[in-house]
Order: sequence, then structure tokens, then C-alpha cells
Amino acid sequence: MLRASFSPPWSLRIQDEAPITLLSMVSGDAWLTPDGAEPRRVSPGDMAILRGPDPYTVSDAPGTEPQIVIHPGQVCTTPDGTSMSGTMDLGVRAWGNDPGGPAVILVGTYQMRGAVTRRLLAALPPLAVVRGDEWRSPLVGVLGEEVGKDEPGQDIVLDRLLDLLLVGTLRAWFARPGAEAPGWYRAHGDPVVGPALRLLHDDLSHPWTVAGLAAAVGVSRAALAQRFTKLTGEPPMAYLTGIRLAQAADLLRESDATLEAVARRVGYGTAFALSTAFKRQHGVSPQEYRSAAPARTAVPG
Repeated sequence: MLRASFSPPWSLRIQDEAPITLLSMVSGDAWLTPDGAEPRRVSPGDMAILRGPDPYTVSDAPGTEPQIVIHPGQVCTTPDGTSMSGTMDLGVRAWGNDPGGPAVILVGTYQMRGAVTRRLLAALPPLAVVRGDEWRSPLVGVLGEEVGKDEPGQDIVLDRLLDLLLVGTLRAWFARPGAEAPGWYRAHGDPVVGPALRLLHDDLSHPWTVAGLAAAVGVSRAALAQRFTKLTGEPPMAYLTGIRLAQAADLLRESDATLEAVARRVGYGTAFALSTAFKRQHGVSPQEYRSAAPARTAVPG
């Protein structure tokens, strides 16, 4: 999470492969250009969601040649590979070529490609822009005030604010007239399937059955199975297996929990049972999946 400020001409080539980046203009305009797509202007009040891993350019004008390239791990270089470490640092979570520049951008990037996000990523275009007249949120102002603070727990505050802003922006995107929201998203608003989904997501370790889930939401087993499958595209237990294994994948890559502990948290009785299901789903064992995790890095430098 950072606040970037620029004076023209400026242009950044972003090829960090981050799964999701959220961008908001505080002042000035910018042009976002995903590779192979037309440039799109973003202005103050607009929110943009950029879906990785494909590269894109952020610039003051569509024709400005990139001066900075952002690589995986948030490594910054010139186009010819010269390191820019520290050159663009303007203070606490502040970055750019001019601290008083007219173009000011709030940028939040999710670096880890979590398995749980795959459904969301599949539902988004490379660039989604929600215009300021379509949705407004006080969170942008709060985030702008908090991003420059250096206080205890500040990273946690910023993470939660960014999560809330992302959720709000996604809601606005899927609520647009004519928007084709995915079935699993629409299902959350269903009076039967919505509560069932929340029960599953809130307690993956529970020994769920279709009958037990149906009883919990007050319908028959057949009614739940039919409605759930129609709205989400898969039966309840198949859906549950998918989110359990997705959560297991995230825990393996983002924590040091043992395989046995991960198995318990996602509803598998033993590490062996999880390992068998995980390999069937992902094609590799949990140990191999964890070993392949990329190194975790933080801010531009």
C-alpha cells in the first residue's frame, strides 16, 4: 500500500504479476493501458481494479514511454535494467518522482496469488473501472490519511481498509446495469443458498453433509441441492471440497502450520486424507506445493 505522486512526463511499466491491484486517483488524471488493450483514463473519484498477472502501463498520457519498470517482488528498475532502489522513495509509504506532483495515486497491491481468489480473478476483466459517479466511499479518504502514518499496528489498519475498499469496489462493479456477475456471486444474495454459503465459509472444519446444511437453512435436502447447483454451478459438497482445498493451499503457502494442523482447519480428519484430495485437485502433494511458494516481498525499492 502506498501513495505515489508524479510530475509529468511520467510512465510506469507494471509487470509485477500481482493477482489484484486497486488504484484510486487522489488528484490529477492517469491513463491505464493493459497490454493489447486501449488506454483508459482514470480521474479523481474513480476506482480501478487491475487483474494480474498480465502487465500494464500507468502514465500521464497514452504516448509517454515508460521510465520505470516494476518487476515481481516490487523491484524497480529503468527499462534498461538499472536499479532504482531508493531513488523514488519519498517517505513513509510515499513514492514517485515529485512529492508535490499534481498526479497523486493511492495504490494497493495483493502480492500473494491465493487459491481462494481464483473464482474472483476468473470473473474479472484485466481492467475494471468504477466511475466516481457510480459509487463513492469515505474509505478512500480514510485510506489516504492513514497511508502516511507510521504507528503501531499500521499495516493491519491499512490491510483491513484495503480489503473493505476492494469489496466495496467489487460490489459496485458487479451491480452495474448489464453486468454479468458470476453465479457464485449472485448466489450469496439468495435467501436459501446465501445462508448456506456463509455457513460453509465460516466453518470449513465442520463435518458438513447436504442433509445437515439443508436443516441449518430450513429447507429439504433435495431443495437445497437443486437450488445450490443451479446458482453456483456445482453441488454443495463439490463446492465445499473446492473451498477446503483452496483454503488449504493458501495456508500451506502463507503459514508455517503443519499438514496435520492444516487438515484439521479445513475439515479433513487426517493429513493423509488431505494429501490424497489435494494431490487429486492440484496435481502435486501439499509438500511440493508449499516448496514451490515464491518468496514474499514487500514495497517498491
